[in-house]
Amino acid sequence: MEFQFTIIVPIFNEIESLPRLFEYLQNYLQTASLKSCVLLVDDGSSDGSASTIEKFCLEQEAFSCLLFDKNYGKGAALKAAFDHTKTPLLGYLDADLQTHPQDFELLLPYIKDFGLVTGWRKNRKDTLVKRISSKTGNAVRIFFTHDNIHDTGCPLKIMHTEYARKIPMFKGLQRFLPAMILLQEKKIKEVVINHFPRIEGYSKYNFKNRFLGPLVDCFAYVWIKKSYIDYSIKAKHE
Repeated sequence: MEFQFTIIVPIFNEIESLPRLFEYLQNYLQTASLKSCVLLVDDGSSDGSASTIEKFCLEQEAFSCLLFDKNYGKGAALKAAFDHTKTPLLGYLDADLQTHPQDFELLLPYIKDFGLVTGWRKNRKDTLVKRISSKTGNAVRIFFTHDNIHDTGCPLKIMHTEYARKIPMFKGLQRFLPAMILLQEKKIKEVVINHFPRIEGYSKYNFKNRFLGPLVDCFAYVWIKKSYIDYSIKAKHE
């Protein structure tokens, strides 16, 4: 049976989290409702994550990896993963395990009827500063995108691969995935999921890249929305 669902995990300097990440992903693959595989994308880590990921993937049939030569950012990691995904469905998960792969099972029942299904971390387990900056950034994005998603930055999502590949990519892309699916006139759905405190490592985000960066990215989104090209082919004769 071929794989039906690819779980994408962008990774940047998460060496402390990797053992638990591998364990959780392996456990989920054994119980997943769809035959699933994992694509790990190392975004130019400098802490040994890349070699650890490569060694692990060589020993696991359902795991593969892409290793960047330097740090390009999460948007680039997702773009590369979208381009290399071979299954009809793909999901996105952060390596810090503040969301767990098992919660893909909360999203999968809806994906047949929606272009994207995203998690909603309704009960956040973050610091007050992180919650406030995320809430502020989310409000700004809603003002520009009108996607009306409570938690557009939630790092647990499922998409149809064909729609993901049609997304015009840019830095900060991960903040606009629901809005980009709406540009294709597909429906999106939000589902409440579990959220957990970070146990290993440290957050790569601060006020600048949680608020100021997304604010600049919103203007890029406005330009893309105005210039976006989409089409459907009714018939093809060769």
